[in-house]
This record gives sequence, structure tokens and C-alpha cells, in this order.
Amino acid sequence: MTLHHRSPDRSGSAPTFLPTRRHLVAGLSALATVPAWAQFRVEVTGVGMTQLPIAIAAFRDETQSPQKISAIVQADLERSGQFRGIDTGGVRLDETARPDVALWRQKGADSLVSGSVVRLADGRYDVRFRLWDVVRGQDLGGQSYVVVQADLRLVAHRIADYVYEKLTGERGVFSTRIAYVTKAGNRFSLWVADSDGENAQAALSSPESIISPAWSPSGGQLAYVSFESRKPVVYVHDVATGRRRRVANFKGSNSAPAWSPDGRTLAITLSRDGNSQLYTMDANGGEPRRLTQSSGIDTEPAFSPDGKHVYFVSDRGGAPQIYKVPSSGGSAERVTFNGSYNISPAISPDGRWLAYISRAGGAFKLQVMELATGNVTAITDSSADERPSFAPNSRLIVYATQQQGREALMTTTLDGKIKARLAGQGGDIREPDWGPYQFQ
Repeated sequence: MTLHHRSPDRSGSAPTFLPTRRHLVAGLSALATVPAWAQFRVEVTGVGMTQLPIAIAAFRDETQSPQKISAIVQADLERSGQFRGIDTGGVRLDETARPDVALWRQKGADSLVSGSVVRLADGRYDVRFRLWDVVRGQDLGGQSYVVVQADLRLVAHRIADYVYEKLTGERGVFSTRIAYVTKAGNRFSLWVADSDGENAQAALSSPESIISPAWSPSGGQLAYVSFESRKPVVYVHDVATGRRRRVANFKGSNSAPAWSPDGRTLAITLSRDGNSQLYTMDANGGEPRRLTQSSGIDTEPAFSPDGKHVYFVSDRGGAPQIYKVPSSGGSAERVTFNGSYNISPAISPDGRWLAYISRAGGAFKLQVMELATGNVTAITDSSADERPSFAPNSRLIVYATQQQGREALMTTTLDGKIKARLAGQGGDIREPDWGPYQFQ
């Protein structure tokens, strides 16, 4: 498949310096179950330096469950890059059993998860688990959940979150969600899925494009750009109800929405006064306030976590680079200096890292910069990376790319050592955005 490039301002009539890849997705539809072709399979590659060895025993009676809880928990933990799964040899343990810690230490495990899944008379499932430190022989606690079948995967993700936080001291992100876009035939769709790409539901479906989905800080809304009126228009979509509102439909292009950390403001790219420039406006609509004044193209805004700055892409220096400007207005400061073509900025929620896409020799590659030092690390060996987005704990990045001629979503650790492919069975997959913690 030939790689076409997309513009960072995703307007359809992009300036020449920006990729003009296919626009994705569109109009409104009822929530629907994801078709079989769009289901994902997690494949973890790479070896980290300080992975914690953990054994996830098969949960008692989980063969009677439509979801294998232990396997989902293990895949989550391995994908984080922080854990290495230990072969359990098919051992089944429930949450009431006290493990033989010497045996598990001999197997190389530092910790152990056991549990059970019981189907109740009313059709719900009782899921229980316990976490053990087998080095110290300590019970690290556990939890129980009674849920409907549709929530079994969410329970598995919450178990993984519990284990991750207990053993690393940091919050897990497995029960958060991602949004992404597909094109299958002449239909464009915007999906909301679990953080591993599974359990996807269609938020939008249409023959016209939609691009640039962006989660609100509360996790309840998605801003996006729809082409259903034959021009790019910014909408805000309520995920739970499907209701939406049009917030930017000015003359020319309306594109690249980005939320402020408090959820009250959107930064957007408008061409109503000539070249594409940055504006801010109330997230409910209203009159925009111009943020940048340049003779070039300014686009792809991204707020800093403290809301004090907006990062963006501009060709004001002759080629696309990443800059930042005070969110209250003022002079812009250049941020990227390595390479001659840098686009698609994403700032980690902890404010430490900038992820972006750099073009070198015709290849588009994911880069990560430590903002305090300016040090840049090349993360991938692929050549068609796009649209990075950080997990809410700042430990992982989701991005779109191509592998073996197929488009896919990937997650990677910040050092690039652990990658997981979220592989669809068909259709073009792209435009990922990782949602906040509030979805838990």
C-alpha cells in the first residue's frame, strides 16, 4: 500500500510541507459492537531492563467464563514494559489458597496472582483475586467484583491496575480507553475501545471523513473534525449519550481541536483570516481568540499539562518545527532543533516528555524528547509512524504505523524497548488518542 501523507492541521487542503494522508471517519451513529475484522490481538515484543517477574495462575473456573481473566491481566502487565510473565505450567489457584512460596521462587517469580471466576444464578459473574509477594511470603491484598458479562474485560483491566500499582507504586492505565479511527471500504468510523484495543464500540460512522479525535480531560467527551458538510468542522461528542454539538464552523478550515487541562477551552486551527493559525475558544462554542500571528502555517496545538503553554507546529522558520506559545498569548519559542521536519506534538501528562514525528530520508519516525534537557531518543525502526498520544501515567505511548504492509496501532515504552501491536484484521487504522483516568 502506498503511503500518502496527511496534514497536521488535517484540513484536507493542507500546506505542502505537511503530510496529506487519508482523512478518516465521520457522521453520527448509534453505539455498535465492533465487527470481527476490527478486533485486536496483542503481540508484545522486546525486553526491558528492569522487568518484574510475575506469575499469573489460571483462575479457578475461568474456563466457564467467556473471558480468560488471567490471560488479559498478564497481557496488560507485559505490555506495560514493567513486568515479565513467568510460566505457571498450567497451575490453577484461587484467591483462598496460600501458595507454596518456595516453589514459586524456584520458578523465578517475585509475585503471584491467583483468583476465581464464578457464574452466579442471575447470570452475573463473581470475580475474585489475590496478590502475593512470594519473596517475602506476604499477602498484598485482593478484591472482588460482581459484574455482568459485558464488564468482564474491564474487571481484568482493573485487576491489572491493582497489581501494577501495588508492585510499582504508580497508577495503572489498563482500565482507561483509547479512541481511534478506521476506514473500511467507503465507511469511516470512530471507535472507543479498551486500552488494549479490544471491546471497541463505534461512536461515529459515515461515508465522510472524520479526523483528529481528542478526549476531554473528564473522559466524557471527544472533540473531532468531521467533513460531513464537505468542509472540516469541529464537533464535541458526548460519548455516553451520542449527543454532539458543533463548536467551530467558521469560514475556511476548522481543525485540530485540543482541550485545555480544565476542559473549559479548546485550541483549534482556523484559516478564516488567511493562513492557518491557532485560536482558543470556549469549549461550548463562541467567538475564538487568535493566539498566533505569523505569516506561515501554525497548526496541531497541544496544551501543556499546567495549561500555561500551547505547543504547535509551524513552518514560520521555513520548514515544520515544533514551537510553544503562552496560552494567554505572546511570543512563540522554538522547541525542536534536531532534523528539518518535526510534527504532531504530544506532551506527557507529567510534563516531562514531548513525543512527536520526525521525517528523515522520507521515513516518518516517532521521537521522544526530554523537555528539561532537550535530549531526543528515536523510538521506532518503522517508517510510517503518526499521531503519538501518551497514556495518563506518562509511561506508554500509543501511535499509528505500518508493519508488513498493514496499518496498525502500537504501544511503546518511552525507551522503545517494549512494543505491543494492536493488530486489526482489516481496514485502515489510525488517529489514536489515549483517554484520561476518569474513565475508570
